Amino acid sequence: WAWSGYGLLNYTDSDGKGVSAFGSGFLDFAGSGVVHLVGGVGAIVGAAIVGPRKGRYDSDSANDFDAHSVPFCVLGTFCLWFGWYGFNPGSTGSMHDEGTANLAGIVAVNTTLAPCVAGILVFALRAKVFEPKALDVGGFCNGILAGLVAITAGCAFVKPWEAVMIGLLGGLFYQLGSMLLAKLKIDDVVDAFPVHGINGAWGLLALGFFGDPEEGIGGNGLFYGGDQFRVQLTAFIIIAAWSGLLSTLIFVPLKFAGALRMGDEFQDHGADQMEHSPNKAYSAHPPAPTTVAKKEVNDIESPAPQPPVAAAAPAPAEHSNITDSVQNATIPKSSDDELIGETNHRVSV
Repeated sequence: WAWSGYGLLNYTDSDGKGVSAFGSGFLDFAGSGVVHLVGGVGAIVGAAIVGPRKGRYDSDSANDFDAHSVPFCVLGTFCLWFGWYGFNPGSTGSMHDEGTANLAGIVAVNTTLAPCVAGILVFALRAKVFEPKALDVGGFCNGILAGLVAITAGCAFVKPWEAVMIGLLGGLFYQLGSMLLAKLKIDDVVDAFPVHGINGAWGLLALGFFGDPEEGIGGNGLFYGGDQFRVQLTAFIIIAAWSGLLSTLIFVPLKFAGALRMGDEFQDHGADQMEHSPNKAYSAHPPAPTTVAKKEVNDIESPAPQPPVAAAAPAPAEHSNITDSVQNATIPKSSDDELIGETNHRVSV
């Protein structure tokens, strides 16, 4: 539809101009819609059909679902961000002349600015305005990813200041979307829909507003008198409907087949313990022992009773006399003993 060059969202007319069945040609440089919106819609459909994890929204167990390793979250975020510089600038397809090199450069700049401001905004909102009103590093990381997704469609078509605006709004939309899912009790474990779904949609729609045709880099936004918004909105509707329908057709049969969700026992003990080897993921937090393991521990802690040991018979009188004689014996003094002083050594048997 979008990238083939002959789909209904983008094809070349007789004059060699990129157009669509809805007017101007669809713009999505590196995949806010084609990649991220597709995945985000699939995520929300799957999360809604699978349902929340056991105890996820119970007040006495909600804290059990916090991320277990913030350093790994940060490391993963920076790995993704680094990869995005291949994902977005790499979508230029070539850097063989000054024009393509400049294009890749502006893409890289925009891919830096949008996630920076998005991450900072989410970090500030969660510190001062919304829960947890503390320094939420996990929220900061997801804010960065939200900014990256939001700028992916327009990174080649907008100026750096426009990338900043797109990133700021992307961070805000992520935060609002994350809170909405919590309110609706949809258990999206990693906030995939607010990051990829909502900001995939925003990335597409942003190109309907931003992008100056006079800059000569392909923008055609409404703010500059362009007519790009119509095709961007239509593309969003088509992609979301297509992804949502196919995801539903996949997830619903799997749910009825019992292949989507682990049972309560698995959720209580964890899949690592129940079906993997070794049966604990992290040595610092070993899982509770299974029934078999508990029995083995109890067997070790409570050994079987041993038969009583018979009392020893009294020693014969002759043996007692020999023992007394040895205990009262005095070892002859050596020359060393005379230098040190008189010392009696008694040997006890």
